[in-house]
Amino acid sequence: MRNRFIQNNQLDAVRIECVELDKKSRDSLPKLLAGLQYIYVTQELNEAVFAKLEKHIMLGKQKTGRPGMSLWEIFVMAMIRMNMELDYDKLQDQVNHHVAIRGILGVHSKQVFEDGHYYELQTIKDNISLLDEEVLKEINAELVKAGHRVKKKTRKLPRY
Repeated sequence: MRNRFIQNNQLDAVRIECVELDKKSRDSLPKLLAGLQYIYVTQELNEAVFAKLEKHIMLGKQKTGRPGMSLWEIFVMAMIRMNMELDYDKLQDQVNHHVAIRGILGVHSKQVFEDGHYYELQTIKDNISLLDEEVLKEINAELVKAGHRVKKKTRKLPRY
């Protein structure tokens, strides 16, 4: 049975909203991770994204069975793979060794990585392939709407 998100129960687990990202970096990865972090902490947007993911991934599946990768992990990995144009081997290396990515995935703790969660290559391939272009377009539409709402709130009207 898939869950939306499985909280890391280790005492030294880093919460997703507390992940420190490099705001001065010119690379696109920290900006992508900041966007994913925003999706996670914004309740309305979080609900919209998970509703789309559940509709497509959970459709026609039983609510019982062994736990799979959470919807959040699938979403984050798919977004990183698509936006960074990574192959599955590079994605596996990133999700297993990049501290900020592991933090956004919700599996990072302050312990050494060998004690933490390890993503197998075939598991990544099997789960990310569940997201098709249709669901990504629907999620993108929700994200664009949210971006317009944020921009509308911060835009100042010109004075004449």
